[in-house]
Amino acid sequence: EKDYENAIKYYSEALELNPDNAIYYGNRSLAYLRTECYGYALADATLALELDKNYIKGYYRRATSNMAMGKFKAALKDYETVVKVRPNDKDAKLKYQECSKIVKQKAFERAIASDELKRSVVDSLDIESMTIEDDYSGPKLEEGGKVTLKFMKEMMSWFKEQKKLHRKCAYQILVQVKELLSKLPSLVEITLKETEKITICGDTHGQYYDLLNIFELNGLPSETNPYLFNGDFVDRGSFSVEVILTLFGFKLLFPDCFYLLRGNHETDNMNQMYGFEGEVKAKYTAQMFELFSEVFQWLPLAQSINGKVLVMHGGLFSEDGVTLDDLRKIDRNRQPPDSGPMCDLLWSDPQALDGRSVSKRGVSCQFGPDVTKRFLEQNQLDYIIRSHEMKSEGYEVTHNGQCITVFSAPNYCDQMGNKGAYIHLRGSDLKPEFHQFTAV
Repeated sequence: EKDYENAIKYYSEALELNPDNAIYYGNRSLAYLRTECYGYALADATLALELDKNYIKGYYRRATSNMAMGKFKAALKDYETVVKVRPNDKDAKLKYQECSKIVKQKAFERAIASDELKRSVVDSLDIESMTIEDDYSGPKLEEGGKVTLKFMKEMMSWFKEQKKLHRKCAYQILVQVKELLSKLPSLVEITLKETEKITICGDTHGQYYDLLNIFELNGLPSETNPYLFNGDFVDRGSFSVEVILTLFGFKLLFPDCFYLLRGNHETDNMNQMYGFEGEVKAKYTAQMFELFSEVFQWLPLAQSINGKVLVMHGGLFSEDGVTLDDLRKIDRNRQPPDSGPMCDLLWSDPQALDGRSVSKRGVSCQFGPDVTKRFLEQNQLDYIIRSHEMKSEGYEVTHNGQCITVFSAPNYCDQMGNKGAYIHLRGSDLKPEFHQFTAV
């Protein structure tokens, strides 16, 4: 029934009664994979294989977990085992070929990487000489590549009909947004006046029609209707290009009241595995994906509102003592490292128990209510807002009201049946108001 949370609960109970059953571990591993708990999925698949080294599904699940975490060499070894035992399994063969291709590509990239600073794609573009063909009847930017509200409305309806924006316009948007983002600090700090409100949205994951629905329900972005989109704009959904170009367009139109923060999916590794790279290459070119990758590296990592609320995609840190000043100092123009504050901001998750534990995702950590409380006290904050996890109601309030999760991709991956939500915050009291919506 795709109720993976309950599946996990019951497999755990079964394992307490029968801890030597490899299949229970294998099946719980699948449920963890479906809920994106890749670290837990890996541990279960490994336990299954310790109990039964001939359990072929265990190798397959372990490979899938490693693949999801970007550990391609480890994944390849297990896929190889599966293909040897089941040479006629089409799915396993496909996964093996895909993984093998990535391992070779990574090796090639390492071989050609030099110490020289990589030239930006922008330097090799000649946008001026790109011509817009006469038979293109879609939206065009004003003279000098200027984004207007008229252009944004035309582009949104053009995308709604599943038509493609001309590559010249797409490049113009990307080049301008890169320049704009590169001037921003890693920690953006804004102040809402008493009467002002802002709308905070969580993951949108390429669900373009749900993004349009948010604007339908809550009004288009404007100087009096500011928005903050909290990362994971792309991957998973089929319309990531449309989502990201729409968000970038609004950033150019309203640079001081439309905010975007980086998510763990605005990174090369994730884009390679979860669809965005393939989508950009199919709709445009490999060169355009490289430019997207450059732009993503300049997205800010966190935002503070009235010095009292801190917003980030993932969550808090693997160690105590991190200050807002540390966040201001992060050199963000890169792919995220495997550990440290930048990694945590994009990847960590809250947990119910005090303290910290190993991440269910295999990256960063999980942090308890005591960790949240100490961080907020040290930095004189009231609470944090984060995204990064699908919630069946679209949002969740934990850690005694000090940690709020908001997720704005309803019926995630077309199968989870969850609601989406966004939050209103007003300058007068900064009390979160939740608004739920369902998938369109």
